[in-house]
Amino acid sequence: MQPLIGISCGTFHDRAWCPPSFGHRQTYVDAVLKAGGAPLLIPPVQDEHVLRTLYDQLDGLLLAGGGDLSPALYGAEPHEKLGLLDPLRDGAEMPLARWALAEGKPVFGICRGIQVLNVARGGTLYQDIPSELITDLQHDISYAREDWTHMAHELHLAPDSQLAYLLGTEQLAINSLHHQAVRTIGAGLRPVGWAPDGVVEALEGTGEAFVLGVQCHPEALQAHADPRWQAVFAAFVARCRATRQVPALAA
Repeated sequence: MQPLIGISCGTFHDRAWCPPSFGHRQTYVDAVLKAGGAPLLIPPVQDEHVLRTLYDQLDGLLLAGGGDLSPALYGAEPHEKLGLLDPLRDGAEMPLARWALAEGKPVFGICRGIQVLNVARGGTLYQDIPSELITDLQHDISYAREDWTHMAHELHLAPDSQLAYLLGTEQLAINSLHHQAVRTIGAGLRPVGWAPDGVVEALEGTGEAFVLGVQCHPEALQAHADPRWQAVFAAFVARCRATRQVPALAA
């Protein structure tokens, strides 16, 4: 059977008079399917017992992109440039990430997802890069150009990183659609990728489990713009398959 990959959902308010929607972009589903996984969208339910029931069915967790995390999660006051928050999503993703990290379940964080991974391990974030860092890079340029495949800047990778091995390079162009970034690194994580201005844009776990976070959006690149990212999704799904818990046979 294909490994079951949970994809965390965001909350979307399309009309003031309509109930909110839970979901995510098709590119995440497409990337998991192409890599041989079975994607399952996880709604941001707040009942921890229900959330744990959903989590226990998963072979791996994909923490997808989205809006800003609440700074209260890492002990900071809101910055004036803080963007839209999603309290329901925060309330579901933090326990999901902590369970996966504690139990060795493969986890792949993308954009907001790398930030969730970092905060779940006690790290902090820059709430707004332009006002908190001195840089000439526009880290949301792909968003500003309304082009998910616009290559915004180079990503420099540590030579000994799993990401460099999977991509077959230590430097490549990536898209960029964020205004927040990893600040202090959480426990059990190490930085393995940087933008030209020094902003951390990739993290890996220091243990044996598959733990990877990237600040770019490889799900939007892997189909056509840069198929090298398919190897990263394939490795993630392969680890999910390899670490699947086999139900015990009835006596």
